[in-house]
Order: sequence, then C-alpha cells, then structure tokens
Amino acid sequence: MIEILPENPALHADAIEDLFDRTFGPGHFAKTAERLREYSRSLPDINRVALAGGKVVGVCRVWPLVVGAARRPALFYGPVAVDPEYRGNFLSLRITEAALEAGKAAGWPAAVLIGAHSLFGKAGFAVVPKGRLSFPGPQDPGRVMVKDLAGDASLLEGAVTAA
Repeated sequence: MIEILPENPALHADAIEDLFDRTFGPGHFAKTAERLREYSRSLPDINRVALAGGKVVGVCRVWPLVVGAARRPALFYGPVAVDPEYRGNFLSLRITEAALEAGKAAGWPAAVLIGAHSLFGKAGFAVVPKGRLSFPGPQDPGRVMVKDLAGDASLLEGAVTAA
C-alpha cells in the first residue's frame, strides 16, 4: 500500500535527493526550473511524498514564487519524481494532486508547473499562451502550465521569480 503524506524533512530529505538523482541524473541542476528553486525553500507542509513500506517512492515538491510586476503569489510544482519500480500507475499524478489540494487548502491562489500536458492536464493544468510567463532561462512554452487553486491563475503574467 502506498501512503501520500506531507514531507517531513528530517525523515524524507535525504531519500528525496537520492530519488531525484536516480530519476533525473546530475543534469537536473542545469534546468531553468532550478533557477527558481536555488534561492528558495520548498514548503514541506504542501510538498507530498509517496511512501511504500516507509520508503520514499515518489515526491512532489512545491515552491513559493511571484509573477510579474504585480508580484502575484503562486506555487511552483516540481520536481515530481517516482521510483522506476512504481511507475505506470499514475503515482506522479496522484502525488501532484495531493500537493495541489494542500496548496489550495493553504489559500494559495494559483499553481505553475513545467511538464507534460498529456499527464498534468489530467490534474487540471492548462498550457499558458506563449509569452505570457517568462522564466530565468529558456523554456519550452508548450510545457508551461497553470492551474487555479484558491484564486485565478489567469491573472499570472510576466516574469516568474522566486519568492
């Protein structure tokens, strides 16, 4: 049985970093999304981990950010990683949906995610019009998505920066 719970950094942080390394390899630190994370701290109360027999087999980390000149607050979802032994049953989607519910319950207005619409569209994410959001580095516009949480994601426009 798989449990999906909030992250407890004291218990889960090392296992999560190991999962990221095994899933994405050392190149994941070069991605544009990492520029948003490197000067920020994830939100353990909103982050979600999937545990199987107490072992971390999946994670969705969530980061605060602001968008545009209006500095509208939003949450940045990712990275999302699942142990290769547990892939194929939409666990990444289930973990992300649990983190989205936590973000909404905490009153965050909107979510931003960079990923595959074929998967994350199932959680309600929509691809933003090209040029509406800009990131601190190159980004495939077809992978930039937003979702309403406790507010209106359509209000997000401009440069995306760490909060």
